[in-house]
Amino acid sequence: MTLTGCGDIQQGAGQGRYLGLPEPTSDRAQAMGQMYVGSWIAAFIVGALVLAILIYSIIKFRRRDPNEVPRQVRYNLPMEFVYTLVPIVIVCVLFFYTVGTQNFVQAKADTNTVHKIDVVGFKWSWAFNYKEAGNPAIGADVNQIGTIESPPTLVLPVNEPVRFTLYSPDVIHSFWVPSFYYKLDVIPGRSNTFDVTPTKLGTFAGKCAELCGTYHSAMLFNVQIVTPQEYQAYLKGLQAQGQTGTFYGPLQNNPQLQKEGN
Repeated sequence: MTLTGCGDIQQGAGQGRYLGLPEPTSDRAQAMGQMYVGSWIAAFIVGALVLAILIYSIIKFRRRDPNEVPRQVRYNLPMEFVYTLVPIVIVCVLFFYTVGTQNFVQAKADTNTVHKIDVVGFKWSWAFNYKEAGNPAIGADVNQIGTIESPPTLVLPVNEPVRFTLYSPDVIHSFWVPSFYYKLDVIPGRSNTFDVTPTKLGTFAGKCAELCGTYHSAMLFNVQIVTPQEYQAYLKGLQAQGQTGTFYGPLQNNPQLQKEGN
């Protein structure tokens, strides 16, 4: 508990209202944050109520005489009804808000305005394929491929929707940007997608959230959210360096990925 106070002060500023979550940086994060905080509030209320009933019962019905035998009660229908109904109500309320939040978070943006980025998680790093061949300002698909020694940087335009399509040529990974309040598994043989709009300029951490093998802890990357002009300049820089085309890792062991990658 003492060591938790040794973190970076700037990174931890204002996190109290998020109950430990980092500051949100995406359009989907607010809904996830509200669901997270609301769940904790509900848990605190239920926990406090149960604790109060427990303490009351301990004091009220404590044995006062060593020879006292409590009155034996076989059924208490009102009590049984209450402790059956209350958990059902709690689960239904949480389910209602969970479904609403899930539908909002998984909603797709307008295809005509979305930037498409194919993310490949492979042992033991990441590749980011920017699918901008149809963008007149870029005119080509470009990529950034990371290594264990040199984690890649994912550059995103602020306030513009991005669609991530996730691939893996080997084992299950998990694409996670904590400040987005969202993560999604990267599964061999299938492609998972999600849309998000970055809302805050800056540099943020990304990592693999699935224990995927020996060097899982090295599967790190940075997320840099920049202006649209800086985004285009970055992609043009990749193009000038010859980092064109797409990279999907070793495809020979993954026919489905080979089909989709081509």
